Amino acid sequence: MNHPSLFSRRAWSGIAAGVVVLAALPLLNLFFADGHALHVPSYMVSLIGKFMCYALAALALDMVWGYAGILSLGHGVFFALGAYAHGMYLMRAIGRDGVYQSDLPDFMVFLDWKSYPWYWSGTDSFWVSLALVVLVPGVLAFVFGFFAFRSRIKGVYFSIITQAMTYAFMLLFFRNNTGFGGNNGFTDFKRILGYSISAPGTKATLYLVTLAVLVGALVLCRWIVKSKLGRVLQAVRDSESRLMFIGYNPLWFKLFVWTLSAVLCGIAGALYVPQVGIINPSEMSPANSIEMVIWAAVGGRGTLLGPVIGAFSVNGLKSWFTGAFPDLWLFALGLIFILVTRYLPRGLAGLVRKEQA
Repeated sequence: MNHPSLFSRRAWSGIAAGVVVLAALPLLNLFFADGHALHVPSYMVSLIGKFMCYALAALALDMVWGYAGILSLGHGVFFALGAYAHGMYLMRAIGRDGVYQSDLPDFMVFLDWKSYPWYWSGTDSFWVSLALVVLVPGVLAFVFGFFAFRSRIKGVYFSIITQAMTYAFMLLFFRNNTGFGGNNGFTDFKRILGYSISAPGTKATLYLVTLAVLVGALVLCRWIVKSKLGRVLQAVRDSESRLMFIGYNPLWFKLFVWTLSAVLCGIAGALYVPQVGIINPSEMSPANSIEMVIWAAVGGRGTLLGPVIGAFSVNGLKSWFTGAFPDLWLFALGLIFILVTRYLPRGLAGLVRKEQA
């Protein structure tokens, strides 16, 4: 399942070229006026920024599914929790610029809340918000994973309970009395760190930070996979019982990669929310988690780079398809998954490797 050729010198050259092209897009948007041949529209910068957040989530999923053999159908909850954690700061940064000109978010005023609930404490600080982006998905994943892995729940049973978890959180966040905006969620953000969130310079900065985090996460994950820890994780995937026989306890290895994956997914969500401008409970829909699995499968699980390619490819196709044939996208997505499973079991990354061989 592991494809060393994807990280050959030629592959790194391709990655570097891709990074340069992606980094150039917001600069072309800023420095060339609308109508110029080199101008990149603002909507394209936002769209590619969103794709990079999805790519980071797909990379996170690949660490647990591709390398540890743990299929999660609930990573959408970690993505959404990271987005909500950052969204709490963005909502408080609106200040009195909301519709009701109150210190409270508009949805709290509408529901006749008189003050922030206790779990909003400290969220007016950007740095507290960043800590929550890491801690909330991380702690949930650690606790959930500890009891699941200690009970030796695996395979389809584990996948089902992860899907049940994200569905339960979705229903919880849809409730108005939870203090997270109900079905509307968080939106209408005004500023981040004092800068207008709609300003072209702010959008370009968020985009470049997302690109830097994606590249950093790819390097980190590759380092883990190539280390002794990575080899143990692959042994968990290939034969967990044999690993236990030679003296390893797979619990802590699985728990580590599961928690790391959740944290990376939470960071992806935190980068997503200021660029897209909204987060609501629909991001926790089980369908969203299943889409992440499709990104990894299409790109090629167990390759790290493959899920990144898959996220860009599937979402790029989705953007075009939903504009041209909006009612047929889910059918097309299902067909893509069937065709990839049948004819490209190793995904797009496996196809590249085959051509290079």
